[in-house]
Amino acid sequence: MPSETIIPIFPLGLVLLPQMSLPLHIFEDRYKQMINACMANDGVFGIVYFSGKQFETRGCTARIVDILKRYDDGRMDIITKGESRFSMEALSEKKPYLEARVEFFDDRPPQDSDLESSQKLARRCIQLLKQINAMTGQYADGDFNDRLDPKAVSFLAAACDGFSYQEKQRFLEMNVTVKRLQKAARALEQLIHRLTITSEIERIIGGNGNLPESLKEGI
Repeated sequence: MPSETIIPIFPLGLVLLPQMSLPLHIFEDRYKQMINACMANDGVFGIVYFSGKQFETRGCTARIVDILKRYDDGRMDIITKGESRFSMEALSEKKPYLEARVEFFDDRPPQDSDLESSQKLARRCIQLLKQINAMTGQYADGDFNDRLDPKAVSFLAAACDGFSYQEKQRFLEMNVTVKRLQKAARALEQLIHRLTITSEIERIIGGNGNLPESLKEGI
């Protein structure tokens, strides 16, 4: 993929990350046109986070990997997958949908001193994700297989449902793998703490309703 190009832009109320699967229901006419154009050219479109008032200038491209259903009125249910991160340099409104000239960016090459730390942090993130999965069932059985590449693990961790869109946006914008892993590991540990407290509160609500002192301190 060239370092700079023009792609369609799809503002959504979510953050797409590399390697993340995203199902979409396409129903607006302008986005039906956009998706059909992408399929005709085997192209990608860019997803940027839209808060309802403004959208971010950095996002991730989405490639259509499956069409689950086509409706008679042109609507579609599709599966996409995140690929490359980009910064929007200029917007165009010549077509019914937005387009942007974008510049792609990636993580910086790791320094030799970071390689061992990255591997350790990746293994730690996988352990934490498995703990979260035991509590939430977010991930499929195969999600953790052969995923010890630190960069891939960093995005797998960043895509966790327990993170806010603002947190995911910060993960997307980071360009140093080891730093993303460090931030992800800390955030996952905090998430497990919150999930544990929530689970305990739910258990107590079904019992006598009295919170132990240790949980009161953790809220």
